[in-house]
Amino acid sequence: MVTGFWQRGWVQFGFDPLLADWAAHALVGARGSLDDPAHAQWLDCEGTWFIGVDALDNDAVGAVRDSGPLRGDAIDFIQDQLTFHALHKAQVSVMYPGYPRPRRGEGEAAFGYRLRRDAAHVDGLKPIGPNRERCVDEPHAWILGIPLSQASPDAAPLVVWDGSHKIMQAALKRALSSYPPAEMSRIDVTAIYQAARRKVFDTCPRIELPVRPGEAYVLHRHTLHGVAPWSETATAGPDGRMIAYFRPELPGGVAEWIETP
Repeated sequence: MVTGFWQRGWVQFGFDPLLADWAAHALVGARGSLDDPAHAQWLDCEGTWFIGVDALDNDAVGAVRDSGPLRGDAIDFIQDQLTFHALHKAQVSVMYPGYPRPRRGEGEAAFGYRLRRDAAHVDGLKPIGPNRERCVDEPHAWILGIPLSQASPDAAPLVVWDGSHKIMQAALKRALSSYPPAEMSRIDVTAIYQAARRKVFDTCPRIELPVRPGEAYVLHRHTLHGVAPWSETATAGPDGRMIAYFRPELPGGVAEWIETP
């Protein structure tokens, strides 16, 4: 499975007691972030999604409360096959029964895309300005997802498009490589990005990746991914489906982001 990362654009890790111990500590901190008024704006989609950007109070090696640094197979993989960068405060993404509902300010077309296509996206591309032009605002190195709560497999799992990183990376590199590095983050890539997504939907298998505490997944930074709807038969505890996400940024900016690997 691990050896297929570069071909598939993602890898999932089975139960790891080291990661399970970290998740137990992080869950306590994550619960606190949901009750913190400073993070109240992150509850969206009519109460069905706590977006939780920078909501976990961890340090640069992932330690939260008295957990110690992040350890385990997923971290070893990142250190061996990628590069471990200093960590930001993790996103605490929590889905609840009824997801998806429209986000604040989300129009009918955007909500339809969320509903039919799992809001599929490549992380780091942000709509900028009045025309909502998509630019590479956050050039991430990789994406590490660590579940913190127990939930059934159909409780809004992560969705990936297998092999999509190759299509997305090639398209974005073509769009940006002719510009000076200092300008790359200001270039509108909307049309090329949308065309590449359509190609992915036509050619790449859609795969759901349910996980439980002690497991994890790592995504290539260009992998197209999203979140499936919460099934009518899904079950979870009061914590909902909670996952901590780490996406450290590359020191070389967008110029490094468009290069392989």
